[in-house]
Amino acid sequence: MSSDPLVLVVEDDPAQREVLAYNIRAEGYDVDTAETGDEALLKVQEDTPDLVVLDWMLPNVSGIEICRQIKMNNDSQRIPVIMLSARSEENDRVRGLETGADDYIVKPYSVAELLARIRTQLRRTRPAAVGQRLEFEDIVMDLEEHRVYRGEKQLKLGPTEFRLLTTFMERPGRVWSREQLLDRVWGRDIYVDTRTVDVHVGRLRKALLAGGGQDPVRTVRGAGYALG
Repeated sequence: MSSDPLVLVVEDDPAQREVLAYNIRAEGYDVDTAETGDEALLKVQEDTPDLVVLDWMLPNVSGIEICRQIKMNNDSQRIPVIMLSARSEENDRVRGLETGADDYIVKPYSVAELLARIRTQLRRTRPAAVGQRLEFEDIVMDLEEHRVYRGEKQLKLGPTEFRLLTTFMERPGRVWSREQLLDRVWGRDIYVDTRTVDVHVGRLRKALLAGGGQDPVRTVRGAGYALG
């Protein structure tokens, strides 16, 4: 079970793909891989990675086109894309960034630089992954001390409710389906019934209400749950 950020590595060269996956995994992230653009788009659709490391030169469909499709889709447009390319000309960089890439790294590059760029992007989209403090209205999460406050009162949350609230507070207003919450909170490697999500959302609501104020968790009929 893991709620670590998931990084999708899209690289057709097996040796490069293995090196990238090994080093990113050693940094503490979950890693999935794809060797073609079509496979990458399928995995983005099915498993919603937190970040994509994307090689420009892919067979059949280029990385530029894959990036464009990721950014055109409402469900995936917020996923950071780091483009890797041997093309070092300014117009190539501009083309990659204008297509929607959030960062552009020219080969050859150092692994340390790539990992630093990954951390930078995840700090923006997954602040909990880098131990930041999260706030929403009168709710504050101190991720380093593993404490939650509503107003002046410290709340008592179980580990699952803590991870659930972290997910909500990273993206206030986003509607999460039960399946997406299962992936993010319980992990991708175990089976849990979707009704379990409802049980823990109920427990989270009870804990939040104990701090006073209204219920900040919104049920979206037929879609899932959102904070705010």
